[in-house]
Amino acid sequence: MGDADLDLEKRAAARAAAMLVDPGMRVGLGTGSTVAHLLPALAERELDITCVATSVHTEKAGRDLGLRIVAFDTWDRLDIAIDGADQVTPDGWLMKGGGGAHTREKIVAAAADRFVVIASSNKAVDALVPPVPVELLPFGIEATLRAIAPTQPRDAPPSPDGGVIADHHGPLDDPERLARRLADTPGVVGHGLFPPYLVADLFIARGAEVEHHRL
Repeated sequence: MGDADLDLEKRAAARAAAMLVDPGMRVGLGTGSTVAHLLPALAERELDITCVATSVHTEKAGRDLGLRIVAFDTWDRLDIAIDGADQVTPDGWLMKGGGGAHTREKIVAAAADRFVVIASSNKAVDALVPPVPVELLPFGIEATLRAIAPTQPRDAPPSPDGGVIADHHGPLDDPERLARRLADTPGVVGHGLFPPYLVADLFIARGAEVEHHRL
């Protein structure tokens, strides 16, 4: 499948998810190429909504389209959050963080009453495969890297919160076990493994059809 076809799938999934947003909602906006289609889909509906963004790029793009975006520092919950994923398994495990925003994305997903994932067909996988994105504190980073070896820092800018973005290249046969190991390691700010219990809805576009799965 070519890039143009995948782009059409991303647009279809994004537009389907946008229809879940109602006036007055507090909406979390994710990051990435699929969310890039969500922003205009929301703007076109001209709803009275207030949004928080998981990245500087999403914040700027949303505001340019006329969406009201505020800092996520005064609310303790959101009505809905919509985001893409790099990999999605049939049982709802997600891999996120290709763009390095996974820590903020997970905070927003966990704060939402309803977390909706949008994806093109190429993101659907039978099982997650490494590497797993991680965000690390700069302080003591060599010790942290040793504790979660094999992990390689990316040649990339820091996260919006100053963290070092890296990728863990170890085995991924048990996502739940690895997620616990990474989360329990001092110096790891966040990782890109999202468990199924966070996800309420999954929209996967396959050609002209959009599958809607409730988890």
